[in-house]
Amino acid sequence: MDYIWQDRKRTLFGLPISFTKYGLTEERLFIERGFFSKKEDEVRLYRITDVSLTRSFLQRIFGVGTVHCCSGDKTLGNFDILSIKKPREVKELLSQNVEAQRDAKRVTSREHIHDEREIDYDHDEYGEI
Repeated sequence: MDYIWQDRKRTLFGLPISFTKYGLTEERLFIERGFFSKKEDEVRLYRITDVSLTRSFLQRIFGVGTVHCCSGDKTLGNFDILSIKKPREVKELLSQNVEAQRDAKRVTSREHIHDEREIDYDHDEYGEI
């Protein structure tokens, strides 16, 4: 498998002393956890709808960050890529590949915007006419 990015979850002082591994190909993101019992999840990139970056004060000091992914994947749902090096570059790489896969698969998403200030003029505030 040809990975375009790989890393481990970083722990104390930004060191890769963890049993969580991440791998990104052009079509899928893999998350492997565990030492004795291993669990491997994968999400197809076209299922990811939004990507954001969070960096706490300590994460900034040690040069790591967490990338949060909103996903339509039934098994994984929304998930985090925890405490990785160069998180801004990873977020950009992931975003670019997500868009490329969504374009290649012709996947579109629709946003439903609801204005909370809408007033129902047929009823007063108690639901009566």
